[in-house]
Amino acid sequence: MITTVISLISSSQAYKFYVGGRDGWVANPKENYNHWAGRNRFQVNDTLFFRYKKGSDSVLVVSKEDYFSCNIKNPIKSLTDGNSEFKFDRSGPFFFISGHVNNCNKGQKLIVVVLAVRHKHHYPPLPSPSPSPPAMSPAPVIDSPLSPPVSSPPSESPKAGDSDVPSMVDGPAAPAPSHKNWGSLTSELSTWLVVGLSVGVSVVLGSVSVV
Repeated sequence: MITTVISLISSSQAYKFYVGGRDGWVANPKENYNHWAGRNRFQVNDTLFFRYKKGSDSVLVVSKEDYFSCNIKNPIKSLTDGNSEFKFDRSGPFFFISGHVNNCNKGQKLIVVVLAVRHKHHYPPLPSPSPSPPAMSPAPVIDSPLSPPVSSPPSESPKAGDSDVPSMVDGPAAPAPSHKNWGSLTSELSTWLVVGLSVGVSVVLGSVSVV
């Protein structure tokens, strides 16, 4: 299938070249045939058209050796109808000479080099990279009014006897004064106050009596 398509495309782009232009295929052309061929580019499926007088001349497709020696006895192909066409079926050199030895020696010969076929490689398009999914942002944490507050667990007080917990105060703690001790102290102060007043009165009275 691919070969058929390439052949159709090549056929649609094929050209026909008129050898010698208006002069055609003659013994003494105005422009050397090889010089004419050098100004053109030939490809596979192109065609050469040779115009000459039928019965007076011909075109022979020969090998390289026969081309340079003008050997007309072993042609690869012979064209004799006067309006001959030759289609290039491959790339590489092709050698043409006149069917008359004298004409060949006078320069009625032609070398055509057909360019190599360059196939265009069609590669399938590369798949486009799939877009990466958008980054999901973390959902905001909303405190529900119905949810109970989370309380931190109570800290444990150091147990007695733990060696790694230092004592807040060195030595035993002083007992707090009770209301009973304050009452006893007040009573004793009152007693001493009364005794002191009595002694003071007695001293004053004694001094008055002596006077």
